[in-house]
Amino acid sequence: MSDTLENLETAGNGGAATCCASETTCCREPEQKWSWKNFPGRKYILSTWTIVIAGPLLVLVLDQPQFVAFVSFALSAFGGTLPYIAFAVALIAWLKASGAEAYVGKAFEGRETQAIFLAALFGGLAPFCSCEVIPFIAGLLAVGAPLSAIMAFWLSSPLIDPPTLLITAGALGWPFAIGKAVFAVALGLFGGGLVALARHTGAFSNPVKVGSSASGCGCGSSPKTGRPVWKFWHESERSDRFVTELKANAAFLIKWLALAYVLEAALVTYVPANLIAGVVGGEGLGSIVISALVGMPAYLNSYVAPPLLAGLMDQGMSVGAAMAFMIAGAVSSIPAMAAVWSLVKPQVFAMYLGLGFVGAVLSGLIFQAVV
Repeated sequence: MSDTLENLETAGNGGAATCCASETTCCREPEQKWSWKNFPGRKYILSTWTIVIAGPLLVLVLDQPQFVAFVSFALSAFGGTLPYIAFAVALIAWLKASGAEAYVGKAFEGRETQAIFLAALFGGLAPFCSCEVIPFIAGLLAVGAPLSAIMAFWLSSPLIDPPTLLITAGALGWPFAIGKAVFAVALGLFGGGLVALARHTGAFSNPVKVGSSASGCGCGSSPKTGRPVWKFWHESERSDRFVTELKANAAFLIKWLALAYVLEAALVTYVPANLIAGVVGGEGLGSIVISALVGMPAYLNSYVAPPLLAGLMDQGMSVGAAMAFMIAGAVSSIPAMAAVWSLVKPQVFAMYLGLGFVGAVLSGLIFQAVV
């Protein structure tokens, strides 16, 4: 009987034999080999928050005496940036909900050169370190400001501000402080100008990463007047948009800046500043290039660097190497790189790092030749 049913089933399928018995192997689901890509918890293990939490836990397990200092430093640094985060997040949400996003971006149309100059000058006055400037960069990207002006502000802002100018002058003298201020603005203008030229050739047409706090669009301007609706709370759709943007941008910036400050705490705790700076002593072009390379991933804030470099210069470090190290460290430390990577596409990130390195080397060479 079973042979008859099997023959009928075969004939009904155009002569193609089938096997549907439970004991046969051809109807079983193919066994999948284990791999890291299909591991269920992969996205959580590789998430930013995992690193943020795992860092302090590793310190607690492996180096308990440093745990309190490590966590206190990270929390203190993050708390200092929190007001900037709150302001930037609220501003981005307000601009998108009101429809002013594109409106503000249009203010820069036809004025790119002027915007670059103003951004470089304002960056030299703004009291932001390389991490604190990130929320404002996110806001500028969100409203459609030209990347050239953003890059000018991005490069000049971490380098100098009035308090840093005075501290640098006290430790290294006014020629060094004034030189650093001039190089800060010059680097902003140099970087902004190069990005502007690149954009005119079609590069960097869409610099923002999809899903970052700087991407997305708002509700648009009023369909009746074509202008932003500044009092967005009178319209439920715009109010909902404001809340959505507020939550999304806050979560995004808090996540990446938390990572930045955990990395910063690790650098400050386990990589002594004098050890880093001690590698970059010497004279000539080689010492300037090495100073820029070592300074880029290092973390020496603008308040610690001047007295430390003053001691190294007394021991024979050239003024050009000191200038290159200070500029490279301020523009592109590892914490800043982590935050920058979260906002922009790889080609913009590479441009940012390249400008920081080249600017540091040129600043060191020029300063050594002039002083």
